[in-house]
Amino acid sequence: MTHDPAMAEALRQALLRANPDLSRFDPLPRIISHDDFSRGHCGWSQLVGNYEDDLDAMLAGYAQHTSAMLSTLAHWEAGSHGGMDSSYALKLATRPRAGAQNVTIKRHTFRKRGPIRFEAYVTFKPEANELRLSETDVRAVGFAFDLQGGDRDGANDRVMPHLKFLNAKDGEHVQKWQFKTKTTPFTTFGSAKTVSHYHLSPEGWVDLADGGQRLCYNEIPTKVNWTYICFDFDLETMQATGFRCNDRVFDVSGFDSIRIPGMKNLWCMLNFLFFVETDVDKRAFLYIDSVCISGDF
Repeated sequence: MTHDPAMAEALRQALLRANPDLSRFDPLPRIISHDDFSRGHCGWSQLVGNYEDDLDAMLAGYAQHTSAMLSTLAHWEAGSHGGMDSSYALKLATRPRAGAQNVTIKRHTFRKRGPIRFEAYVTFKPEANELRLSETDVRAVGFAFDLQGGDRDGANDRVMPHLKFLNAKDGEHVQKWQFKTKTTPFTTFGSAKTVSHYHLSPEGWVDLADGGQRLCYNEIPTKVNWTYICFDFDLETMQATGFRCNDRVFDVSGFDSIRIPGMKNLWCMLNFLFFVETDVDKRAFLYIDSVCISGDF
């Protein structure tokens, strides 16, 4: 075991690059989780809204959500695409109604407030039920974090960074990244111990500086190409520190998050979400090949 930091880092990089599952990522020193969906759901589950006494009390935004599923990316010409290097990816599908959304979530807690990095390979498509390109049928895809400080660290607001790729709106091909700083009013249930808000509502999205980007979308409605995303966030300052998508590095100096008062049972929360939204009355699909979440601690 070397005690030279430079040699230790060089060894770490060599081991990462020799690992075919991890060399596609640029993780921070500690890998918190590595999700390859050829091994199953890896902890990603349905985002169920809060309620008390009656499931029908759930807010409508959450009631539309369904579970993500494992998929071989089936299509009508050749059978299936499979994932980027295995048979399966995680598939998140909306309902076939314009404006419908779906969300999948992975729930952690953190051990230390410091830098974290969220990396993934994703692709999106509408349901291929027409013999046309359909490049404006998916309204948006994106990701979010749901974070809260520890019970004794003195900075325990709930902070929710959101980044959305607005692909299309009402048939117009928009293709730009947006973020969000406001959520909907809180709804209280029954005993008032449980509250809810739908933070993915369509209102309040703000354009990211120089956030226009044309992503690869192939020539017929069944083809897919995988896109790399990487988002850096500091749990100490609760500020974004970087965002990359494929070959683009974006300025996040003007980025901010939804910030609301902390809740008494969510200490050290470290949750991650993906979401997808359709622009037309057909299902929109977000496929996630693999995810690497890492930190520096």
